[in-house]
Amino acid sequence: MTKKYNWAILGCGRIATKFASDLKLLPNANLYAAASRDLTRAQDFANEYGFEVAYGSYQELVKDPKVDAVYIATPHSHHHEHTLLCLNHKKPVLCEKAFAMNLTEVNEMVACAKNNNTFLMEAFWTMFQPSFQKAMEIVRSGELGKLKIVRSDFAFNAPFIEDKRLYNIKLGGGSLLDIGIYPVFAALTSLGIPETIKSFAEFSSTGSEESLSMLFKYKNGEMANLTSSFSSYSPTQTEYLCENGYLVLNPRWFTPTDITICKEGGDVYTIESEHREGFGYQYEAQHVMECLDTGLIESPKMTWEISRNLMGVLDRIRIDAGIFFPDHDKQMFF
Repeated sequence: MTKKYNWAILGCGRIATKFASDLKLLPNANLYAAASRDLTRAQDFANEYGFEVAYGSYQELVKDPKVDAVYIATPHSHHHEHTLLCLNHKKPVLCEKAFAMNLTEVNEMVACAKNNNTFLMEAFWTMFQPSFQKAMEIVRSGELGKLKIVRSDFAFNAPFIEDKRLYNIKLGGGSLLDIGIYPVFAALTSLGIPETIKSFAEFSSTGSEESLSMLFKYKNGEMANLTSSFSSYSPTQTEYLCENGYLVLNPRWFTPTDITICKEGGDVYTIESEHREGFGYQYEAQHVMECLDTGLIESPKMTWEISRNLMGVLDRIRIDAGIFFPDHDKQMFF
């Protein structure tokens, strides 16, 4: 008999609403607890999405013996703190990306998971999208020849509000950790860790980076051209340019989407998305429960090494572009 898991959500913001909505699509997921530092907010969230209990503190949540898994949806400036809190109370964790603020924090989170023999995974939902998995299968098959160049972007024109998350350095503000992480992920999952990184940032009046261009160069000549921005719109797609054709993950490429393939000679066709309901967060949640079913503490698909490599490259980009978070980077940079 399949175990039904009591899910808890730590942090009741916008992304938590989508995750909660998609949990309802999974028969082995029970919407059990919602927690916020504001009890009224937690209660409103729990009532809207059908959670059984609401907590006005995260300490109350992790002390509840009925909680089987915690989805952390607070700003990434707090992921390290909240992940350690859950793991030290033996609560399996699915933590939103960016996993943390730097590689030092990620390493501490992984060490804590090992020490407590408790599951931990970065919630990089794109890894589990059927369209992304299909695209990787085609690119790696050699059907289009050797992959030479990755072009990926994610940009939108965000309202400038100084104290809100996107522009607030204390909350990890800036396009890189919020949306630039997606294009970086597209390059790493297809080409690996680059040999050389060049990055160019434009900063807002708060000191946070609002637009970023990243260039990756690889030992064998492959390249990646990546962009993120809060001050302009973009197609928000990813292109894999190969020797004998190219593949495009179409707009909003990091979500369930269609794939366009063009082969040398002009043969163009589309693979339509198989996704039919929800936002697409249910795939990662289902994977977490499959891992818990078999007693794993590390995902075989979104491994700790993948998260470490991703954060390590994000650190290199920030150093090159002059992007710093003083509350988190003292030990690493200064």
